[in-house]
Amino acid sequence: MGRLGEQSARPGSSVESSHGQVGGRGRGASSMGPWAQIKETHSAVVILLGDRAVKLRKPVDLGFLDFTTREARRAVCHEEVRLNRRLAPDVYEGVADVLGPDGQPCEHLVVMRRMPEERRLATMISSGVPVEAELRQVARMIASLHGRARRSPRIDRQGEAQSLRGRWTESFEQARELADPVFDPQAIQEIERLVLRFLDGRERLFATRVGEGRIVDGHGDLLADDIFCLDDGPRILDCLEFDERLRFVDGLDDAAFLSMDLERLGAPRLAELFLHWYTEFSGDPAPPSLWHHYVAYRAFVRAKVAGLRHRQGDPGAAWEARELTEQALRHLRAGAVTLVLVGGAPGTGKTTVAAAIADRLGYVLLSSDRVRKELAGIAPEQPAPAPFGEGIYSQEWTERTYRELLSRAETMLQHGEPVVLDASWRAAGQREAAKEVGRRTSSDLVALHCTAPPQLIAERLARREGGMSDADRAIGAAIAATAAPWGDAVEIDTGVSPEHALERALAALHARWPAVPWRFRRPQLEPG
Repeated sequence: MGRLGEQSARPGSSVESSHGQVGGRGRGASSMGPWAQIKETHSAVVILLGDRAVKLRKPVDLGFLDFTTREARRAVCHEEVRLNRRLAPDVYEGVADVLGPDGQPCEHLVVMRRMPEERRLATMISSGVPVEAELRQVARMIASLHGRARRSPRIDRQGEAQSLRGRWTESFEQARELADPVFDPQAIQEIERLVLRFLDGRERLFATRVGEGRIVDGHGDLLADDIFCLDDGPRILDCLEFDERLRFVDGLDDAAFLSMDLERLGAPRLAELFLHWYTEFSGDPAPPSLWHHYVAYRAFVRAKVAGLRHRQGDPGAAWEARELTEQALRHLRAGAVTLVLVGGAPGTGKTTVAAAIADRLGYVLLSSDRVRKELAGIAPEQPAPAPFGEGIYSQEWTERTYRELLSRAETMLQHGEPVVLDASWRAAGQREAAKEVGRRTSSDLVALHCTAPPQLIAERLARREGGMSDADRAIGAAIAATAAPWGDAVEIDTGVSPEHALERALAALHARWPAVPWRFRRPQLEPG
């Protein structure tokens, strides 16, 4: 490449390379937009000239980066070229040295091939151009990057819960330094509460992620503005290079950055599809709660950056920071790990309601009827009738069943999986044990008590055939008669219709947070 990479230019002169003159007419300059343009970020200035783009780093110290010395700027330019060639080798041409009057380097520029503006992913989305195929390619490229990325114990440490907590805490401190109108102190306080609650109960989830090799040297700054969808495939630019620790992330965290940005651009369906495609290509079975957490983290990081731009004089940045903060808050609420108790006497429709909730929201469903028979070595559908309080329905068997039910639930909650527990929950001690599991795992608990008119209950039990439950009308009446009051549960009347009961149950669950524009279950994706 000649002296590109050690290339120099005197002020007022052009920069020569084996690829031609920076700022020359070259390849397709007319399709790139204005021949000359200057774009500014909080840490750099990008100069667009003809078919080339050059990036100049600002001599600034923003706390999380320090470019105040020429040596630091030179090092970060070379690192930027090295890292970005992983995903766009034909775009990053090298580093040019700018010589001062004394003939010595006084500044350094990253030299790039200029990309066509109309092929920018953000522009295409804003213009309503279909981008599903291109976005699927991007997901495959990112999964491939993560698959071949370097891994090490030092990289793994950045994926531990303690490291993530540290990054959140640092962002909270930086956000609090930015006065109103950028951030609402109450919003920051609520975000911090939800973040710490999630992290407190998920040590096993993050340890599992590290053990599975999910922590990689990734991109670190995936934004739709920096992805160009060309005829021969996407080019993904501008990875994070100034602090490698911020690039050492969970692969899902890396992908969530682009998902966050797609939602911010008004494309929530694309945001969700992209994460589904990424997890498909990377073979990542992460729970939806972790998706939401990482999207929230990325939204808050961008909110902080917008706040810094506001402080530098960008008039629209304060509004952007507030919008991103609200996005983070929505996802943290939606990603709160939840334990749902669905109870009631036999025939009240609790099993139907529990299954419908789990199906609609993608929650794990655990049933006391199934667990009870598993413990007894009986197939779930095999009948095992016994009088009330006898056989596998004795007090001893029931206590053992609930212990096992809650033990399984606790494991799932620790791994970030919301759980629905289908059982009668007639004893106050059983409910208190469930609350203790919620406390230990820092999980929200929602109790739903199913009821129905007595005549309908009798009809349901009379026509019951097969299934895991062995309860008949006599046992159902005995359970109902011995059930302790359940004053803190939301009553779900199943007598109107299954659809009405489900909507009532979902309303009780969603009353704690505004909905986000995402489904929780995996959509049916087209093969390819």
